[in-house]
Amino acid sequence: MTAATEPAAVDRGAVWRGRLVRAGSGLAVAGVVAAAVVAGGVVPGTAVDGLGPTSVPVPPAATTLVCAGPLLLPDDVGRGDSAFDPTPVDPVSSVSVASSTPGAGTVTTLDGTQTLARLDAGDEAVTVGQVPAPLVVRAEPGDTAPARVGAVSSGLVTAGDLRGLSAASCQHPTADAWLVGGATDLTSTAQLVLTNAGSTPAEVGVEVWGPSGAVDLTGERYLVAPGAQRVVAVGGIAAEQRRLVVHVATTGGRVAVHLQDSALDGFTPAGTDLVVPGEAPARRQVVPGVAVVASEVGDEDAGAVRLLVPGGTTATASVSVLGPDGPTALPGAESVELRPGEVTDVPLGGLAAGTYTLLVDADQPVVAAAVVTRPGSPGELDDVPSRERAWAASSSPTDGGVAVLPAGTAGTFTLAGLPARGSAADSVDGGGETTATVRLLGDDGRVVGERRVSVPVGATGAWSLEALVQGDGLVTPSTALTAPEGQPVVRAVDVVVDDGDDVAWALVAEVSRPDGVLVSVLRPVPALVRAPDVAVQQDPRLGTR
Repeated sequence: MTAATEPAAVDRGAVWRGRLVRAGSGLAVAGVVAAAVVAGGVVPGTAVDGLGPTSVPVPPAATTLVCAGPLLLPDDVGRGDSAFDPTPVDPVSSVSVASSTPGAGTVTTLDGTQTLARLDAGDEAVTVGQVPAPLVVRAEPGDTAPARVGAVSSGLVTAGDLRGLSAASCQHPTADAWLVGGATDLTSTAQLVLTNAGSTPAEVGVEVWGPSGAVDLTGERYLVAPGAQRVVAVGGIAAEQRRLVVHVATTGGRVAVHLQDSALDGFTPAGTDLVVPGEAPARRQVVPGVAVVASEVGDEDAGAVRLLVPGGTTATASVSVLGPDGPTALPGAESVELRPGEVTDVPLGGLAAGTYTLLVDADQPVVAAAVVTRPGSPGELDDVPSRERAWAASSSPTDGGVAVLPAGTAGTFTLAGLPARGSAADSVDGGGETTATVRLLGDDGRVVGERRVSVPVGATGAWSLEALVQGDGLVTPSTALTAPEGQPVVRAVDVVVDDGDDVAWALVAEVSRPDGVLVSVLRPVPALVRAPDVAVQQDPRLGTR
């Protein structure tokens, strides 16, 4: 027994001695590493030589806005009988820019080779007429913040297939955009316009939904070169869609995107407008600037709110209509079932004339927009009255921004106080107001007037620019031609919202014609936010002290 147990005891001793040696070696290595770390001064959470991180301010960035070019004309312009010319009058196009921040800026062609106008100190508002192509606005920042600048592109056509006011605020380039509006049925034309003002190519992927669900595009992708524009005829890739939603996503670069939407009733114009990006899918969507005329329930020309749940789950949505006195009932909108992928229109018939904000709450992420209409009168060769229409995109609660009024138009500023998620009626009953400062920018870009406006939470207020400028000796673009010489012309509004208030606002532009009113709804250009300071700490390993 003794001879048998001694070797086992010796083996156990050897094992333990080996373990102790290895443990000691490991401790020695750990000590060397720790010493090196301490010597290098990189122990996490400690300062170098007693110095903590230093905050380094990030200079504010320049602002780049891309403005839509002239309207795309029908392919058959100049062919056939002149009595049926789809464009009997030339479109009147313009780009207007206004900045409330003194500083330099330029308006250039898309490729940057030609400067058409400059924004100089003391002259921060310009208008470029008869725009030949898409334009780019670049505004240098102020001393402490990016420029508060806005711009608008507009095309006015008074007769023919494209009759209407087609205006849209110029856009910050984006890598992801949702366009809710338009159609490609036999009476409609939709042109997707992709504009790349950057220095790198942008590869653009496109998704389309219609009344019956997602359209199979077999992975359609489009390459847009730097400083170039590409037009996609949506009817060629998604034909016979009575209702459209288009999603654009890019890689490699950012683009500005819009959809030129036009419709005919036989040979009679039924409206032309530019559909611009709204908010990405969310469980709450807000659509401001819904300016409607009086209508009855079931009126086909009453306008509608367009909804889509792009996910794979059926959603239930409710549409609250916020009017001047608070929530207004919209028949059939209290509970709307949305099947996944199917584009749905909820009619706005039954509303009194006025300007409203639509609040869409759903149990699944949705996208939304609204279309409003204006009746016209029949032309010499028309069997039915002409119509005009405008698309109002969704927007997010904002702290302000700048909206510019197209030259020669009248404008109505609308502001809505947004209730907390839940019942809009309860929010109004609970009281509270939303307040904002409306700064009126003149034809030199300077602030020529200020107004404090407020609305109850859950309600929408609307003020014509003519009413806002009364008493200050100011005029608006629609009355500029008849104004006494020397009177400032109000070109834009710059809205500053009180801290803590959630608002939605828009600018409704109109042109009164003998055959009816032409209209567009303008989203404000959001002000860029300055990047936060960056914490920087010296690292002695780089050989500097």
